[in-house]
Amino acid sequence: MKMTQLLCIFVCIITASCTYKKETETVDTHKVIYPVVEDAKYSSKYVAQIQSVNYVEIRSRIRGYIEKIYVDEGQPVKKGQLLFALLSTVFEIELQKANAAYRNALADLKVAKVELENVTVLVEKNIVSKSELHVIQAKVDALRASVEQAMANKEQEALHLSFSKIRAPYDGFINRIPNKVGSLIAEGDILTSLSDNREVFAYFNLSEVDYLNYIASGEQEANIVSFELANGVLYGYEGTIEMIESEFDGSTGNIAFRARFPNPDGLLKQGANGKVIVNKILKHALLIPQKSTFEIQDQLYVYVVNQDSVLEQRNIVYKMRLPNFYVVESGLSKDEQILFEGVENVMNGDKVHPVQVDMANAML
Repeated sequence: MKMTQLLCIFVCIITASCTYKKETETVDTHKVIYPVVEDAKYSSKYVAQIQSVNYVEIRSRIRGYIEKIYVDEGQPVKKGQLLFALLSTVFEIELQKANAAYRNALADLKVAKVELENVTVLVEKNIVSKSELHVIQAKVDALRASVEQAMANKEQEALHLSFSKIRAPYDGFINRIPNKVGSLIAEGDILTSLSDNREVFAYFNLSEVDYLNYIASGEQEANIVSFELANGVLYGYEGTIEMIESEFDGSTGNIAFRARFPNPDGLLKQGANGKVIVNKILKHALLIPQKSTFEIQDQLYVYVVNQDSVLEQRNIVYKMRLPNFYVVESGLSKDEQILFEGVENVMNGDKVHPVQVDMANAML
């Protein structure tokens, strides 16, 4: 009898304990979200080299000694300003000879014309034959050609003399001057270079894949680019992509782009290096927050909330990593709820009380 009573009491205790446990067991509340499908903006950096919009190597067009240098390295100059003078004595003498030869040819032609007039009168009076008239006419024609040749020689020597004075072809800044006063300069030797840095070009290369993605975006804002200086500081002015080369480099598989940047402060110089930042748009991207994911052995996972509010661990593949977000390529659809945060505090198979939140507000 006692044994039966004890057994009944034990069963009642266990039953009460289980009932209490069920009453006190609670389901944790967690925020859940749906993935968002929208156009994702991102940027890529490409190594670039700066070139002045106007850059020219100023070279000598004649042989001679540098007689005078009128500018200094780094100095701003105006279009037409005198930069160098080569010793011009020889060219002045040659021009004088050419002028004398031209005047002599004109005098010979003048005499021949008078002679032609006289012979023409004699022919009309049948005093001399027409053959003499033809001879004199041929002489006049030859002398007229000599005058034209003498004129050309005169202009050529004047041009040579003008080459001894080297002037700036446009406004800009003088760069290195390798040869000093007294140096013998051969034809074609460089005297200096001139840069107009008010605007600059940035040349950079894209792979074929990046090129195709850029073209496919078709967005006008993708033409607006930024520039990162060599020290990592962002340049203060935006540029515009205005040219794409017509062919890929066979050795690298890249294609060259050119962007134009304003340079009112003169900060960017010919030959400088940096990185062009190209803005891109990924159409209809499936986005999830990075805080909603976790990694196991280099694999990315999320917790999907099923219809019974139970967490299911799901492996996903991401296409791209953006600030605060992943672009999902596969493993998840836009109609599936995922755990928004606290993935480190739950386990696969846990039951939760889901509270739907808007991603835009949740990410603030």
